[in-house]
Amino acid sequence: MSDFAVEALNIVRTFKDGEVHALDDVTLHVPRSEVFGLLGPNGSGKTTMIRILSTILAPTSGVAIVNGYDVVKQPDHVRRSIGLAGQFATVDENLTGFENLRMVGLLNHLEKSYVVKRSQELLERFGLSDAANRTCKTYSGGMRRRLDLAAALVANPPLLFLDEPTTGLDPQSRQDLWAIIEGLVEGGTSVLLTTQYLEEADRLCKQLVVIDHGKIIAEGTSGELKSRLGNTVLSLSFASTDDARRAGELLHDVSSTPANVDGTVVEFTVENGPAAAADALRRLSVPDITVTGLALREPSLDDVFLSLTGHKAEDESATPDEGEPKGRRARKVRS
Repeated sequence: MSDFAVEALNIVRTFKDGEVHALDDVTLHVPRSEVFGLLGPNGSGKTTMIRILSTILAPTSGVAIVNGYDVVKQPDHVRRSIGLAGQFATVDENLTGFENLRMVGLLNHLEKSYVVKRSQELLERFGLSDAANRTCKTYSGGMRRRLDLAAALVANPPLLFLDEPTTGLDPQSRQDLWAIIEGLVEGGTSVLLTTQYLEEADRLCKQLVVIDHGKIIAEGTSGELKSRLGNTVLSLSFASTDDARRAGELLHDVSSTPANVDGTVVEFTVENGPAAAADALRRLSVPDITVTGLALREPSLDDVFLSLTGHKAEDESATPDEGEPKGRRARKVRS
């Protein structure tokens, strides 16, 4: 048996007769029994990859092996060995929680006695026992998402694909779902998680791949990615956006990487935080620039993503492409 739950080699997926590349030569190796993160903004290609690995969409080229099965040549075997929970809960709101799980089990041709027992176990595990006989139209968003995840586990698959599972959830529901995912991995489940939430990736994922415009732009552990930026982030706040802009120009050589100017805040990644802060304040001792705050902090995944792509992970400027859900973005092939 391979050490990897997923081996995707040189995956390409194009739309519009090859004019648009949603995925461009993407290779992934997802280890067993851990959370592997695919991090990127809306439209970066994350959902396309999940759709290919779950046999919903065929790759234009490349090979993908899931649990030892080829997604193109052995799609039935792949589907029987995975669970899938997408960005939006797909439960039937006119059925009860128990009825939804029972329906999934029967559609998977599982024994009725097993389905009943498994459904009850999952409802209890996901904190839904008290609502098991209520129709799902009465469920909150967090309850629906937990039920959707439970439905993906009815057949007890060794591999779970989670495509932005916490999108739209409130902070407490998100924390609850994170705890459930961590429990699944402790029990031996392998998870491929796509997310645009950097905090989520930092907490859950042992290994990360950063994808943007259909291409892998970085990979490694959270710590390895952060270490690329330097030891410290110097953050300066100003009284106005004009002050921030002028400060960015005055401090252009404080760091080896360009400053990030966001409204009234200017940030740099630096090697020697205290010395850089003192130097910055000395340079800013000029008329008509008012510094209102200064902070030194450790780099975050948000800093990593911004330095790699030039934009934040939560990029809502995506436009849909042929064959992709609304909100997707893909990269046009340059001529």
